[in-house]
Amino acid sequence: MGPIGPTRLDEENDMTAQTDTPGSVTAVYKVTGMSCGHCEGSVSAEISGLPGVSSVTAVAASGEVTVVSAAPLDEEAVRAAVDEAGFELAGRA
Repeated sequence: MGPIGPTRLDEENDMTAQTDTPGSVTAVYKVTGMSCGHCEGSVSAEISGLPGVSSVTAVAASGEVTVVSAAPLDEEAVRAAVDEAGFELAGRA
């Protein structure tokens, strides 16, 4: 394994960065009503259940949810998952 420069390492650790994994898509959504870690977990769990989703990171402080999936997700499916968690999808960030 060769050395990894600072830029590459930062990209790997930053879930909001675009991923360079072939065949994956990163999307960031705005969700209203999240206020704590439990909220983040609820939203993440519901969205993680959608087909093709490989990673979800929810941040209550910003209201942003970053989703990595095999293909673009249907926004209505994301909306339904967020609704099931008890929150509201405001749209793409």
